[in-house]
Parts: sequence; C-alpha cells; structure tokens
Amino acid sequence: MSPLNITREDTATGPVVHVAGDLDYAHATALRQQIDALDLAPGQRLVVDLADMDFCDSSGITALLAARQRALSAGADIALAAVPENTLRILAIVGLDQVFTFHPGADTAAG
Repeated sequence: MSPLNITREDTATGPVVHVAGDLDYAHATALRQQIDALDLAPGQRLVVDLADMDFCDSSGITALLAARQRALSAGADIALAAVPENTLRILAIVGLDQVFTFHPGADTAAG
C-alpha cells in the first residue's frame, strides 16, 4: 500500500492536482478535501494528473467523480491526465470514458 501524496500547481488555465500513490478507501477523502478547497473560476480547467497513481479503487473513482462535480458546479472544466492503463480500462468498462476528458500528460491537459 502506497501512501497518497497530493500536490497542486497553478497554471494559466487553472489548477493541476498531482496524485501519487494509492487512491483508495483510506485516502480518497484527502483528494476530495483538496479539490473542495480549490478556488475554481468559470472557464478554468481543473487537471487531475494521475501519472504517479499506483492504485485506484471504487472510492478513488468516486473521488474523481466528485472532483468533476466540483469543477462543473464552479463553471470550470475537468480533465484527467496520464491515467494509468489499468484505471483507464476500468473507467471505460463503467462508461466513464464518456464522462471524462483524457490527456496523455498534464502539460497537454492544461493546454
């Protein structure tokens, strides 16, 4: 089990939240709290960079959906960057590939 490490970077288009470690039941609340604390403005894009995420369970997916809802309620957009292949597969199976926008890296997502 890898501890979750969440860092934030502000870009011209909006915040980039870097997630490293396990996004699971024990840690998903921390991501939700970080996202809830963001000052998002209409027209911005929230990027969640998952390049260093080791594992994601259903609680982690729920936290990503909550991040999407938070962004949309602020009039902002959301994109997931560098989603690991195994997580991308699960998101596709449950139909969330139709809900999220995916980018190969945070740099292209922040755009």
